[in-house]
Amino acid sequence: MVPIKEEQRKLVKGFLMEPGESGGIARAAGVVSGATVLSRVLGFVRDLIIARTFGAGTSTDAFFAAFRLPNMLRELLGEGALSAAFIPVFTESLTKRGREAAWRLVWTVFTLLASLLVLLSLAGIALAPWLVRLIAPGFQALPSKLNLAILLARVMFPYILLVGLAALLMAILNAMGHFATPALSPTMLNIAMIGCALYLAPHLDPPILSLAIGVLLGGAGQLLIQMPVAWRRGMSTHRSLHLSDPSIRRIARLMAPGVAGLAVTQLNVFIGTLLASFLGEGSISILYYAFRLIQFPIGIFGVAIATAAFPAMARQASNHSFEEVGSTAAYALRLVLFVTLPSMVGLLVFRVPIVQLLFERGAFDRTVTLATADAVFFYALGLGAYVSTRVLVPAFYSIQDTATPVKIGAVAVLVNVLSSLLLMRPLGAGGLALATALSSFVNLGLLVTTLRRRLGTLGADPLWPPLARAGLAATIMGLFGLVLLHLYDPLTVEPVLRRAMVVVLQLAASLAVFLVSAALLGSEELKSLFQKFALLRRQSPTPLSGDDLSE
Repeated sequence: MVPIKEEQRKLVKGFLMEPGESGGIARAAGVVSGATVLSRVLGFVRDLIIARTFGAGTSTDAFFAAFRLPNMLRELLGEGALSAAFIPVFTESLTKRGREAAWRLVWTVFTLLASLLVLLSLAGIALAPWLVRLIAPGFQALPSKLNLAILLARVMFPYILLVGLAALLMAILNAMGHFATPALSPTMLNIAMIGCALYLAPHLDPPILSLAIGVLLGGAGQLLIQMPVAWRRGMSTHRSLHLSDPSIRRIARLMAPGVAGLAVTQLNVFIGTLLASFLGEGSISILYYAFRLIQFPIGIFGVAIATAAFPAMARQASNHSFEEVGSTAAYALRLVLFVTLPSMVGLLVFRVPIVQLLFERGAFDRTVTLATADAVFFYALGLGAYVSTRVLVPAFYSIQDTATPVKIGAVAVLVNVLSSLLLMRPLGAGGLALATALSSFVNLGLLVTTLRRRLGTLGADPLWPPLARAGLAATIMGLFGLVLLHLYDPLTVEPVLRRAMVVVLQLAASLAVFLVSAALLGSEELKSLFQKFALLRRQSPTPLSGDDLSE
């Protein structure tokens, strides 16, 4: 097996949440991955309750379309672009100018961001009728649906203020080495929406309004859970504004291309929602439920490994070790694809039993199950591309190139638009999902090609042999899963608990076939993971408190 460099070894350790590993990548990936699992599980409980209570129809279409508006602005101005721009500037200020200057920078950015987001929230509330018509023009054919979406959008627009500030605190704490609380903060949204759907919906008219209130409460929870930690770390001690600080202008300059890049991504979401509004009733909801299943492996594997890889690549790039940047990116790419491919195959093969088991109850009937499963199939085809992009885009950011992902993303949007228009009529909502997958592959191909040209190489060894081995193992897994379904269809099993056991056992057996096949094919990634598991078993676990995780 080719020797693994230290940064790559840390990636594996962090992914496996190695007990006792101190700081850096290892702790980051472990905490983010574990917290993401918790958030995704709560998210599935939330979606299960929404599906059972509201199904997939007029009210859910209105809610999901309305939620797109503040959520898009959150990603544009809060989470992604701000984090990518703020973390390196804050880190540099902390190391070169001291804690006092760094915290003055924090308070100035916090105040400016809060002011901007207040204005955006007020503007969104005032302009909601026009914004809803823009994002979902098909709703105009049904005035009651349009008016409901406008009401929900107005209720939820302040969410951008709450979650935008929460995202800034997340960036601050991550830059200081604290990952536990920020990683857990998204669970607040799920908990709030679950509580409101269960206990508030029966008392409201329309009941779907409970979800919008849950979104607001969840945003407040994401902010409030992080505030005490930031306060203890020093945010309470330096609350003066320094608008002339040159670091503010640097953050703004770095944010601009980041916002443009995220705008490309959000344009894809916008196009999907817009076109789905012209399709049959419930199409927006079907796409939402389907992509929620896809987001599970993206969050657990793609986000966790990318979060761990970004600081390593940034550190290597700051030392002008661009060959090491390419090596780390290549290793992260191989690792994330190896752990994602079984998820992709599982979703492709077992999509109907999974959707039926998770969502089919109450207002979510068998017809909706089959339509959602079709969308899952087409989305899942692009799962490898989705997670790979999560790793490669930070590689560009690490070499201070934020413009290239924007240009490549613009090409992907064009592909998505053309594909959507061609596929939406013959395939319905599934056609929009397939268009998303196709555009993601175009995005990935261009990112890999451009990054290799910029860095000269992506690691000392070619990417294709290990990916081919993983792909062959995944193919064997898929064939085995199809045989299992043919021999014993879970949909024919009652009661639901027994059906769940059958689905879990079939998925576990298929995963075992993947692992055995990968081992027989000589997968280097599998060997690395097993070596780390063996190391974990030989070590005595060190109890980790929440504060331990932050250092």
